[in-house]
Amino acid sequence: MAGYSKIPVAAIVGPTAAGKTRLGVELCLRFGGEVISGDSMQIYREMDIATAKPSPEETRGVAHHLIDFLDPGEEFSVADYLELAHKAALDIYSRGKLPFLVGGTGLYVSSFLEDLRFADIKVNRERKARLEEIAAHEGSADLYALLEKLDPELAAGLSPNDANRIIRGILVFEAEGKSLSDFKRESRPESPRYDSLLIGLNFRSRGKLYERIDSRVDHMLAAGLLDEAGFFYRRGLSRTSRAAIGYKELYPFIRGEITLEEAAENLKRETRRFAKRQLTWFKKTKNINWIYIDDYSGFDDITDAAAELLETAFALPRGRNGVLA
Repeated sequence: MAGYSKIPVAAIVGPTAAGKTRLGVELCLRFGGEVISGDSMQIYREMDIATAKPSPEETRGVAHHLIDFLDPGEEFSVADYLELAHKAALDIYSRGKLPFLVGGTGLYVSSFLEDLRFADIKVNRERKARLEEIAAHEGSADLYALLEKLDPELAAGLSPNDANRIIRGILVFEAEGKSLSDFKRESRPESPRYDSLLIGLNFRSRGKLYERIDSRVDHMLAAGLLDEAGFFYRRGLSRTSRAAIGYKELYPFIRGEITLEEAAENLKRETRRFAKRQLTWFKKTKNINWIYIDDYSGFDDITDAAAELLETAFALPRGRNGVLA
């Protein structure tokens, strides 16, 4: 793949359950690409069903990078993600493939495409330990409310249960007197290393998105989500597994406090709220080419629309067997 002054990257974003993984795989097969995950939870090993980690049947032989490589107990920052994602993009491009960034974690996606450089900020370790103790014993709701006051822009892109990143945002503000969002703006280079195309999947009817979310939760429960949640509960909860949507809503059932039906409904509600937060983040992102799923008769038409955007943006010739000519 030659003739580009910058590395071309196609990003597929949008709310959970919109079909990002499926579209990313199909486009990779058409254009000779590989996927870099833009999901902050799919990086963790053993957290498979709750994070909707793609199966071998779903990936259809397309290489997926930054998935399933980290223990849930290990810390992982945005800066860590960017280091690995940039290496993956360069590797994919150097082999004549097109990098596809696919995921719904807005902070990861925007930081990667804007080529941000995060400063090495020293935080108060004692304060960090205290906040982690609060999150472990009282939950992260109050910490999230504090972050909303200190850095509302960052808070809008995080789950209220994402204790690690909530705590990081609070500590940075307390250490430096300004927010992570301010650091992000200041670290933006004049000319990012990527020539990017953003494709967003969404529904004009919010009800149709919620129907798909409810269906996904039912499918995840049928696929063994309760057993997966029980595994982490018995093993001892890390902050990551405590925060993950899909586990924490089932823990009250595991403890015998509510019925499975109540737990399932709580999970559906929290997933819908998460989707709303994702949409809030991405609607503030510039230059997204939105594809509204309910405007099309089927997946093939959606894929064709996305393919046309790619062909126009990158002047891509389609070769044989989905490999770039």
